[in-house]
Amino acid sequence: MTKPGRILLTGADGFVGRHLMPALRRAFPDATLVGCARETELPGADIVLPLDLSDPASVQDCLSAAGPDAVIHLAAESAVAASFGDPMRTWRINVDGSLLLASGVLATAPAAPFVFASSAEIYGLSFQRGTPLDEDAPLAPANPYAASKAAADIALGEMALRGLRLLRLRPANHTGAGQSDAFVVPAFARQLARIEARLQEPVIRVGALDRWRDFLDVRDVCAAYVAAVEKADALPAGAAINIASGHPRRIGDILDGLIARTGLAIGIEAEQARMRPTDVRTAVLNPDRARALLDWRPTIPWDATLDEVLADWRRRVRT
Repeated sequence: MTKPGRILLTGADGFVGRHLMPALRRAFPDATLVGCARETELPGADIVLPLDLSDPASVQDCLSAAGPDAVIHLAAESAVAASFGDPMRTWRINVDGSLLLASGVLATAPAAPFVFASSAEIYGLSFQRGTPLDEDAPLAPANPYAASKAAADIALGEMALRGLRLLRLRPANHTGAGQSDAFVVPAFARQLARIEARLQEPVIRVGALDRWRDFLDVRDVCAAYVAAVEKADALPAGAAINIASGHPRRIGDILDGLIARTGLAIGIEAEQARMRPTDVRTAVLNPDRARALLDWRPTIPWDATLDEVLADWRRRVRT
C-alpha cells in the first residue's frame, strides 16, 4: 500500500482527534500531519491550520496549504443533546460543511482517500429489529444529530460515484479520557468525581438506564481510522464500514461499574432533561465487514476504559 505523505485531520483538537493524532504518528512516522484546530498549537501535529466549514474560502485555503494525500474528516457537532437544542446549526456543520470539504478535496486532491466519521446513530429506529445491523440496514435516524450524519453519509456516497475516494466509517458509541460530559459515560464519571471531592451531594442524575448500547474505547476507534488510511488502496470507493464490538452493554451496568470503583454509597435520580424524546432500547451492530476489510477488532478491555474515564475526571475535578 502507498503510504500518504501528508495527512489532513479535521477536528484535530476534539476528543477523538487528540487521540487520533498520536495514533497517526505511530502508524505513519514519516508523514506530515496537518491538523485543523481552533488552537494554534496541537501536540503531535506538524502543521496546524484554521478551518471554518461554513466558509468556502476557508476550506479552499486549508486544502491549498495542506496539500493532502489523505483526509480524515472528524469535525462535527457530535452531541445529541446539543442537536436537539439547535438542529439547524448541527445540519450546517455536519452536512453542508462535510459536502463543502469533500467537494474541495474532489477538486484539488482527487487521489486522496477521504475517510468520513459517520455514526452508528444513523440506523436509529432500524435497531428496533432487535438483531445486529449490518451496513445494508435502512437508515432511520431518530434525532437531529443522527439525521445530519445520515444525510452526509448518503450525500458523500453519491460523490463517490463522481470520483471521491470515500470511506464511511460508522462507529458505535466510544469513550475515553478527554471526552465531554455531554456523553453518558463521562457524565457519570464527572458526577462521581465531584461526589468524591465533596463538591456534589452523593446523588447521580441520570437519563434512561435500561438501554443497551455498543461501546468502544476511543483508542480502538482510532485504530480503525488508521487502518482505513493504511488499506484505502484496496477498498472500494464509497465503502461503508461499521466499527463496533457486536456486544451491547446496559447503561445501568456501566453506571454500577463506575460507582463500584468509588466504594461510595450513591443515590440515583432520573431527570427528564436527560431523556431523549425518541429512543430505542437496544442498539447493536454487526462488525464483520470491519474484520474482513480492515482486519480490525477492538482490543482494549472495557474495565480499562472505565478506569481511564474515571481517572480523567478525578484529575479534572482536582484542577
